[in-house]
Amino acid sequence: MSAMVCGKRSFFEDLQSPSPTSPSTPVSKKLRCSSTSPRRFSPPPPAAASIDHLRALFPDVDCQFLEKALEECGNDLDVAVKRLHELHLSHAQGKSVSASEADGEMDGGIVNTAFVLNNPPADGTEWVELFVREMMTATSTDDARARATIVLESLEKSISASASAEAAFQKENMMLKEQIELILRDNIILKRLVAIQHERQKEHNDDRIQEVQQLKQLIAQYQEQLRTLEVNNYSLKMHLQQAQQCNSIPGHFHPDVF
Repeated sequence: MSAMVCGKRSFFEDLQSPSPTSPSTPVSKKLRCSSTSPRRFSPPPPAAASIDHLRALFPDVDCQFLEKALEECGNDLDVAVKRLHELHLSHAQGKSVSASEADGEMDGGIVNTAFVLNNPPADGTEWVELFVREMMTATSTDDARARATIVLESLEKSISASASAEAAFQKENMMLKEQIELILRDNIILKRLVAIQHERQKEHNDDRIQEVQQLKQLIAQYQEQLRTLEVNNYSLKMHLQQAQQCNSIPGHFHPDVF
């Protein structure tokens, strides 16, 4: 290549090596900056057809850059297209790497914040310390905004969960109080029923005791009557035997006796 013959660096090497003052300078700006340097040779102008073809393939690239690239490749269109593709790919990869690193730092901070918030603080003081710590750890305004959003959302969720738990506890407490009142009311009613049943049972027992006493008296009377009847029967039997012994006619009974 002509650049190598003249003993200077290649134009593509100058574009691919990042400058410390402008690491993210676009390709077209690099061309304009390099085009002001004095040329040591004056090659013949490239063919207009090749430039038009390159401009159609790379519409966002400056025309002077395309001309310079074609000259560096010895007016070889295929080589110039290949080198331009490589240059665009390397430039795009450099941007994506830097953006991914920045996003990675921000995502890492958010992940760490989310990991900390899995075990939320217990009181307001710990919430304040967490918020201050996250703000001091933030690497940029966007990172601080994301961290603050996560902390505030977690605080809101924690307050809502606490309020819901408190409401559920109060509701359960009211239900338990109502159940206790119903149980006490039923207990009072049951005690009254037991007392009434006890009185009825006592009255019934008293009636049964009286009946038993009456039956005992009746039994005693009947037993006395039975003894009286047995004595009378024995007396009648003795009179009958005496009457039979005194009868002169055997087998003939006195009509008044039998």
